[in-house]
This record gives sequence, C-alpha cells and structure tokens, in this order.
Amino acid sequence: MIAVVAAGAVLAIAATRTPAPTPVPIAAAPAPAAAGPDCARLLAELPDTLGDYRRAVAAEPVPPGTAAWQAEPGGEPVILRCGLDRPLDFVIGAPLQLVDAVQWFRVTDPSGTITTWFAVDRPVYVALTLPTGSGPTPIQEISRAIEKTLPAVALQPGPPR
Repeated sequence: MIAVVAAGAVLAIAATRTPAPTPVPIAAAPAPAAAGPDCARLLAELPDTLGDYRRAVAAEPVPPGTAAWQAEPGGEPVILRCGLDRPLDFVIGAPLQLVDAVQWFRVTDPSGTITTWFAVDRPVYVALTLPTGSGPTPIQEISRAIEKTLPAVALQPGPPR
C-alpha cells in the first residue's frame, strides 16, 4: 500500500513539472551591424515578455543581434534581428507605419503565416518577425525599446523600381 501511494506521489509531481523548453532556431541572415554598439544597446533593453510571448532560448549557433520569444513551447516564435542590411523592397514611396514614434516597413511572407516589420528610421535596421495573430503588443513593446535606445535618423530608402 505504501509503495502504491509513493508511486502515485512521484507520478503526480512528474505530471506537474513543465518540460524544458526547446531552443528556438533562428536562421542566420546578413547583418553587418549586428555586433555593433547600437544592437548591443537594443538587445540589453529588450523586455522579457511581449504580451503573451515570453523570452525564449535560441538554438546554437545563435546569430549575433537576435532574440526570440514564444507564447507556448513549440509555438511559432517572435524573432528580432538587429543590424540587417536595408530591406530590398524598402524603396522611395514604400508605405510605412508609425508605431510609438518608430517608422516600420512591412513585408508579408507569401505563405501568409508570418509578417516581418523593419524599423527603417534608426541608425541600424531592425526586423521583427511575427506570426499571424500575434496582435499589436509585440511591435509596440519593441518600438518602445527601440525608441529608448536608438535615435531616429533620416530615412534612406532605395531608388524606386
């Protein structure tokens, strides 16, 4: 009888433990300014939560200038990349959106499952990739961190195509 109770207690404790989160893979992208001081300041200011998303561990090798958040283990992550090249489609006349004093250029993935927003009015380009349905909070929180750490600069879009 005691063995049955002990086994039941062990099973109950094991059932309440959350498994260790799986590290989030972040694909490498050309980011010549990722290791610079602007990205270091931004990364130090990033919040631990973005609404329902919590800071996640990135899988090795972690590209410089990156961070990730997940709403649930195994769920689609929010990915931040700092120090990227200017987005190819960011040209004169491209539509922009202002979020908390940061100008963003939006690129929607053809699959329709993710959208990448590029902060284009700072000394370095910052990309925030969001899964569909993530809501406005992640981009608002990141905009606040960008506003605190990176001064606004004049836009430098590419020539029209």
